[in-house]
Amino acid sequence: MAKPIVAIVGRPNVGKSTLFNKIAGTRISIVDDTPGVTRDRVFADAEWLGREFTLIDTGGIEPKTDDEILAQMRAQAELAIDMAHVVIFMVNVRDGLTASDKDVAAMLIKSNKPIILAVNKIDNTGEPPMDFYEFYNLGLGDPIAISSTHGLGVGDLLDEAAKYFPTSEEMDDDDDIIKVAIVGKPNAGKSSLINRILGEQRVIVTNIAGTTRDAIDTYYERDSQRYMFIDTAGIRRKSKVDERIERYSVIRAYAAVERSDVCIIMIDGSEGITEQDSKIAGFVHESGKASIVVVNKWDIVEKETNTMRNYKMDIMDTLAFMQYAPVHFISAKTGSRVDGVFDMIKSVAEQNSKRISTGMLNDVIGEATAKVQPPSDKGKRLRIYYATQASTKPPTFVIFVNKAELFHFSYQRYLENQLRAAFGFEGTPIHFIIRERGEKNN
Repeated sequence: MAKPIVAIVGRPNVGKSTLFNKIAGTRISIVDDTPGVTRDRVFADAEWLGREFTLIDTGGIEPKTDDEILAQMRAQAELAIDMAHVVIFMVNVRDGLTASDKDVAAMLIKSNKPIILAVNKIDNTGEPPMDFYEFYNLGLGDPIAISSTHGLGVGDLLDEAAKYFPTSEEMDDDDDIIKVAIVGKPNAGKSSLINRILGEQRVIVTNIAGTTRDAIDTYYERDSQRYMFIDTAGIRRKSKVDERIERYSVIRAYAAVERSDVCIIMIDGSEGITEQDSKIAGFVHESGKASIVVVNKWDIVEKETNTMRNYKMDIMDTLAFMQYAPVHFISAKTGSRVDGVFDMIKSVAEQNSKRISTGMLNDVIGEATAKVQPPSDKGKRLRIYYATQASTKPPTFVIFVNKAELFHFSYQRYLENQLRAAFGFEGTPIHFIIRERGEKNN
């Protein structure tokens, strides 16, 4: 990874997410009065004294618990600690020093990572209260008094963390990372796919709908290509989003799409494609992202002759606006055909970034207009003077014409198909910007 990693850990409800949001400068991590709201590791890029770093918020550590989700939250925090260059251990002065704090401190000491002890909820400047000093008993050196809500002491905390950052020369460049967002309805198997890819229990997986509440970033390298997978909370119908936390999660899932390069649209093969799947795919399409439709749970689908072909045709009928997206059938549970996802990710990412020279572009458009004449209206025929590619991600073409209103949608679709036939563009939308000759480009 290209940046130093700082993990914030501690037992539930001590203010970790509030500190995370204060440092990151945006409301990335869900903050609620409900203990255990942040269930998985959440990543954000931040900067201090001109040095960029990656911040990880974790679910609260409950050292001794039989609760399934709390136990998995503890495992996630342990993974975050393993990844981190420095760990901020957060405690709460209002609760005082607890037995759980002592257990977490013992676990952190065994990690041999640099540990900075942050005592939260000291909301006044000046000498800290006497309760502050009992945290010296944890054996982690001098505590730092902070207020994550008001930002008091956070600068001192980051100054201390920065002392442990590796030098820039020691870190890799991450420009070549492909960012992949995995989106879909709840329980389609998004987290299971990431866990299958990584071979570790990276994201909490249970049969409880809505377990993944945040968008979570996971870095992975395969065949010299680096990836960042963004697992997202399942996007529900608006009528089903009745908790505040769920609303935050849906917004965050959409934000994950915005910052991705490639979107995997996960469909539950046992249910078939639904209206909600179509809405999710529509958002991906409108966002201009390279995309792959992945049908999961194919191992439990009853098969007959041409089952896969018919299923694919049903998807293409439902996603008529997304004919360019390849469809891939997998089982995240068994690992069947999961390896093929990587080749598709690389391919569609390349297509989304493809740039065509102006000469080649106009040659193809010239041949296309010669084969099928442009439309006309009331004796006035559309003339296409020339085209040029304005940008990539998605490939965007500016086409200069005599009269924009003559450039009907059907003819735009025809030209799009001709460009795809000539240059590929599998897995990526294509955008056209129509300009009348003499019209300003703004």
